[in-house]
Formats: sequence, structure tokens, C-alpha cells
Amino acid sequence: MSPRRKPAPPGASWTPPSETEQLLHEAGLRGDFAEQIRVLADAELFIGALKSDVDARPDNVYWPPQQLPKGLVARALLTRGMLPPWHPEWVFHAVTLRWVAEFGWSDHRLLLAVNSGTPAQLLLPTTPEHRAGWLRAYAERERGSGDRLVALRHGPLHGPLAFGLACGGHLAFGNGVPWNDVGSVYMGYTHELDTLREGWGVTDRAGWRKQLDALLDGRNSPPEPDFALRVREELRLARGAVPSPDEWRETAAGHAQDLGAGPAAVRHIEELVRRIVRYEARFRAEGLLPPEGRVRRTVAYDYGRAVNLTRWGLSARFCAPPEAEQAIVHAGALARSAYGSWEEYSAGYALGRVLRFDGEEYGRFHEQNVAAHRALTAHEGSPWRNIPWR
Repeated sequence: MSPRRKPAPPGASWTPPSETEQLLHEAGLRGDFAEQIRVLADAELFIGALKSDVDARPDNVYWPPQQLPKGLVARALLTRGMLPPWHPEWVFHAVTLRWVAEFGWSDHRLLLAVNSGTPAQLLLPTTPEHRAGWLRAYAERERGSGDRLVALRHGPLHGPLAFGLACGGHLAFGNGVPWNDVGSVYMGYTHELDTLREGWGVTDRAGWRKQLDALLDGRNSPPEPDFALRVREELRLARGAVPSPDEWRETAAGHAQDLGAGPAAVRHIEELVRRIVRYEARFRAEGLLPPEGRVRRTVAYDYGRAVNLTRWGLSARFCAPPEAEQAIVHAGALARSAYGSWEEYSAGYALGRVLRFDGEEYGRFHEQNVAAHRALTAHEGSPWRNIPWR
């Protein structure tokens, strides 16, 4: 049986966990069923399942009907905010309203029960006509799955855990998931397993922990960018002014040669300095850096990914919430010791990411950095606007 989030006691006020549940509840009070369908078309939707069943058949979604009060029978669906607490043996498939509409509803007497037993409950008939309406609503939805700043109202909003989670804000924004959720799901159980296997070579807890430790130690990203940036800072401190790009490049190359780097490695350092100069100019033009700003370190890219790798591991059941929370708090503390502000941290994250993957194309990696930075620094609901750096 699925673990359930306990309903509010009779007479108690109910705070919707997120905007989705609030919109569903308000539309229900108005009797606006068309609006409820539109909300579901935009929402993250989940089907619970036993972990052992999903592990045995990961490509199969077993969705049996359940008995409801008053003799009703329905298939259960949950929105993000109504997911139950994390449980080691209970996981969730992520689905869309289109997937639900196209499911094999052989018995049209069955209902679709969304958030059953809660103030955000919605019971829907599943006739072909009704499901055709769901498909139309999904086709007309206003937004895609990513690039949105989302929070859970019952999630951490202040304190060390919230700070650490906010350090993972770039990827949370890009994936369209709540930035402050340390719970049952990141995007979906099988999605996390695929992400960890294909992107990180992780298939078990030991592999996940090894990758997490490398990120927390700043060992995942190549060391050359921070070597070059450190040379510039040393020159600035020694001379009281930021060195010219030529002076910086020559000094960095000389230091690399003194440390035993061969000709190819020295040329790589020289070209790296040129690339950083060009990226920083672009960052200033697009608001990631102030007019005279510069990046001092790129280790933020490791720390930000550590937060999200932790959340993926939690969703994949490679760790339990206490270990995940400890790792996230640790990542936040490391970030706070390395940078002086959210804006400085964001620029370091952005440079680390584009140096690794963008190749000066200023393509999707750069564009995602810019979109996340603008949302996280400007939106009034952003954790960066509400959680002080110091």
C-alpha cells in the first residue's frame, strides 16, 4: 500500500504545498473544471509503485485501480506537492496528462483520482470524450517542463539546508523542479536511474557516493581553470591592480612551465586564459558579471552539481534523507567559504559549466546559465533574494 501524506484534521486550515495544489483547490471551489484540467496539463504528475516491481520491469507502469469511499473505483494520481514522505520501498513514475489520457482505459466506469482525500482532490470521468479534452488541454499548455522557478511551501526556506539547496538552483530551475525539495522524487525514479547511469556511470550506491565525494572535494572539474584564475588573483594582490590579459596569459604559462608542464599543456593554459577573457566579456554584456567584474573560482560548478547529484541519489534510493541533507548542507558551507555572494557564486558556476561543455558556441549551456542567473537573482520569490549569503 502506498504511504500517504496525512490529511489536515477537521477544522484545520490547509496551506497548499505549491501553486499547483492552490490552483486546483481554487478552481474546484469555483466549480471551474476546465481550469482544473488546464492546471493538470501544466503540472508534474506521479504514479506510485513498489520499488521492487519497478526494478523488475523499469519500462512498465503498473497502475491498478483502487477502491475509494462510496463504492467508487479509480486510478490514483498525485501532484508534486502531495507526494508522501520518502520511503525506501515506494517510488514514483513521472507522467504527463497526455500519457494519462492515452493510457489503456478499458473500463470507462473507472475514475481518475487526483490527490484523493485531500483539499486538492479531483475526481474525473475517463470516457473517450473526457480524455480527448485532456489531450487538447495538454497540447495548449502554456509552458514546457523546464526553466521555471518553483518552490514547495512546506520545504526548507531558511537555514543551512535551504542555503545548500539554493546552491543547486541552476539545475533545479533548468529542470523545472522545486529548488527546496528533499523528498520522494526529483523528476522520477526511472529518470534518475537513467540520468545517473548515462551521465555519471553510476549504477549503485557506492558509485553514487564516489561521484558525490569528488564533487564535494572539487575534483570532478578539470583543475586548469582555477589554476589560471588563481594566477590572476595572485598578480592582482601583488600589484594592486588587475593584470592585463597578456600579462596574465604569459605569467600563467610561465607558472605552468615551472611546474613541469610540457609544451602542449602550456599552450592549453594560454588558450584557456584567452577563452576565459572572452567568456567574461560576454558575461558582463549579459549581466552575469558587473561591468568590472571577473570570476575568481569555478568550483561552484562542482558544488552546485553536488546538491543535485545528492537529490538524484535520494530519488534513486541510493541514500536516505539524513545523508542527503548532510551532503547538501556541506555543499552549501563549501560554497559559502569559496565565494562572497550569490552573484559571484553564479558567475563561477556558469564559467565552470561553459568551459567544460560549451566550446565557445554560446549555445544552450550558456543560455541556460543566463536564464537561471536572471531568474535566481531577480525573481522576488527566489531563494537568492530571501536567503542571505552571510
